[in-house]
Amino acid sequence: MSWGSELWDQFDNLEKHTQWGIEYLEKYTKFVKERSEIETNYAKQIRNLSKKYQPKKNSREEEESKYTFCRAFLTTLNELNDYAGQHEVIAENLTSQIIAELSRYLQDLKSERKSHFHDGRKAQQHIESSWKQLESCKRKFERDCKEADRAQQYFEKMDADINVTKADVEKARQQAQMRHQMAADSKSDYSSYLQKFNQEQNEHYFTIIPNIFQKLQDMEEKRIERLGVCMKTFADVDRQVLPIVGKCLDGMTKAAESIEPKTDSQQVVESYKSGFEPPGDVEFEDYGQAMKRTASETSLSNTRDGKEKPTTKSKGKLWPFIKNKNKLSLKLGSGPEDFSHLPPEQRRKKLQGKLDELNKDIQKEMDQRDALTKMKDVYVKNPQMGDPTSVDPRLSEIGQNIEKLQFEVQKFEGWLAEVEERMPSKSDTHRRSGLYETQNSMTVGNNCAQDRESPDGSYTEEQNSETQVKANINPAPAPAHNPTSTTPEFDDEFDDEEVLPTIGTCKALYPFEGHNEGTIAVAEGELLYVIEEDKGDGWTRVRRNEDEEGYVPTSYVEVFLETNAKGAMTYI
Repeated sequence: MSWGSELWDQFDNLEKHTQWGIEYLEKYTKFVKERSEIETNYAKQIRNLSKKYQPKKNSREEEESKYTFCRAFLTTLNELNDYAGQHEVIAENLTSQIIAELSRYLQDLKSERKSHFHDGRKAQQHIESSWKQLESCKRKFERDCKEADRAQQYFEKMDADINVTKADVEKARQQAQMRHQMAADSKSDYSSYLQKFNQEQNEHYFTIIPNIFQKLQDMEEKRIERLGVCMKTFADVDRQVLPIVGKCLDGMTKAAESIEPKTDSQQVVESYKSGFEPPGDVEFEDYGQAMKRTASETSLSNTRDGKEKPTTKSKGKLWPFIKNKNKLSLKLGSGPEDFSHLPPEQRRKKLQGKLDELNKDIQKEMDQRDALTKMKDVYVKNPQMGDPTSVDPRLSEIGQNIEKLQFEVQKFEGWLAEVEERMPSKSDTHRRSGLYETQNSMTVGNNCAQDRESPDGSYTEEQNSETQVKANINPAPAPAHNPTSTTPEFDDEFDDEEVLPTIGTCKALYPFEGHNEGTIAVAEGELLYVIEEDKGDGWTRVRRNEDEEGYVPTSYVEVFLETNAKGAMTYI
């Protein structure tokens, strides 16, 4: 069916429809662009992962290369690196075969559409102008006819009046004749222009408009066809790399199948076999005489040269299976709220973990309160942006939540203090200091989780490592009493975590001056990095560069989040 014959009176709707078609094509282009960015970022992360786990250049590398499972893992890493390269190929092909082509086609499409609708509006204006001129001729003809009738009536009245002179009668007669002539001329003009208008109208609705609409229909069908071709290319780009991806996966499978447990276990014997024989039986001797051992010629005891060491009381050792029992008891049913069903040390850990969770919740509520307070200040200074009283209910709700959480903190701190009083330890002073600092931190609104000194290091090595990791992730001024246990193996891994990662980009829709503390001024159209999403308070945290960051109203920016940006810094 043809647009020209069926939609001759739908000029405005066709204009809207074709504009929507262009916007849809732009939407698909944006989708492919984001898919390309995802593939690029995914390939980058896979390459970084492969690089991170590559064996280091040291003596340990030579030792690891002796084992089949180490060689298989190295092969897997290399294949994974090649696998990442195929995702880069996907991103490049999407950009060159779809994004670039559609961008050029969109420009041509917009230009063609603009030209067709320009011709259509020009034709519409012409027919409307002709119609107005026809109406003008019609009104003139009507007006002249009325004037001719009045002139005729006036003449007849003058002719019938015996008191009127012949000159006046003659003048009235001439006036009536002139008016009749003008009416006849107007009628002729009206009839002529009516015929002309009908011809133009017929040409407009049966020739000009159908031709324009047919061009628009052809343009729309080409757009749809081009979109279908791009969708097919979208799938073909992935299909083209499948053979190479399959080879990479086959390489990983072959590497896994090359692992030989027996060979690796034999390699352990070759690596650590000492060549000594076990010691012999102990001889019986009288009490008071030095005890001797019959040793083989190659026994380790031969290397001691008969030196005796003073007898010392051996220190008890916490065996692994005992640790496992303790850990298992933590996983048993939920139990009472105060964890009184657990042993003292495990109960203390549970209470401390619960306190840390509550402190994090308090800090989260405080952050939301601070953000809402900033928003309220902005509304007070700029009433056109919003009503300051609109945030009061939420502020009141947050205040109540903080009070409830602080009550919970006091309750759990009481139970923790009760446990610590019953547990004799040289680290009691440290824990009390940490609790005091936590209470002060909540009063001034600082980060409770960061300022609290964890007492875990006084009891177990595992909690000590956890405390060290937290200290590396969230650096804060060290308290006066800090556990001395350290875990250097975590230092390098978290050195780079101090800067918040970017999770996307945003574009400023309006200018924002950012006079308040914590905000940042932006210009309309400026591009920024997003480092923290809107938590429901109406503010988004952004970064301009490494030194400039702050909050801007979420309604002032258009945010583009990265779906894969979780915990890793990614710039787009």
